[in-house]
Amino acid sequence: MIGEETIRENAKTAVNRFGSLSKLGAEFGYNHQSVAWVEEFIEHQRLQKDITGDDAEELVQLIGSYLGECVIHTYGGAWREYDGTWGVFFNDSDAAFPFSKVRKQFDNGVSGGDSILSFFEVIPQVIRKN
Repeated sequence: MIGEETIRENAKTAVNRFGSLSKLGAEFGYNHQSVAWVEEFIEHQRLQKDITGDDAEELVQLIGSYLGECVIHTYGGAWREYDGTWGVFFNDSDAAFPFSKVRKQFDNGVSGGDSILSFFEVIPQVIRKN
């Protein structure tokens, strides 16, 4: 089981790796433009014939950590473990689960209704409702 420190380190690793890959360089970070790029990266990876289950799980951990940190940097919240799953909690009842969403996009794709960008964009509406 990973901990909060590992999650933060994974997120930093993602920013470093994806910054150069994305050609956004220093602009790549915990922001909307970068999440949009990562969503396309996931879609590209899903099409690769040589990606193994272990490779995909490693990417889920890396990108889930990054996506959660994007949520925290943009909207607030804090990492908390709930029933063996890490999520970003805004209060005792409102939370976002970035690892689950990244896994769903790997499994179903944007065309199947699972988009990390939509997940990221809808958070303010969810928080405001409560």
